[in-house]
Amino acid sequence: MTVKIYTTLTCVYCRAAKQLFNEHNIAYQEINVAEDRDALQYMVEKTGQLGVPVIEIDNNFVVGYNKSKLLELLNIK
Repeated sequence: MTVKIYTTLTCVYCRAAKQLFNEHNIAYQEINVAEDRDALQYMVEKTGQLGVPVIEIDNNFVVGYNKSKLLELLNIK
């Protein structure tokens, strides 16, 4: 499973998502879109969204911190 989270340093919901991943020992790649303009462009092209977090799990995108959707995609019960 590949998990990427597109974040900024000040995003409270990004921290919540990362905490969820850590609690369940989910490996993830964090990408700060404030510093990586190519990643920002990719995120916007894929989702149409400028807000973070945007979480990509095996090519499925979750915009915002939607805990129930994340648990579903991560197969956590």
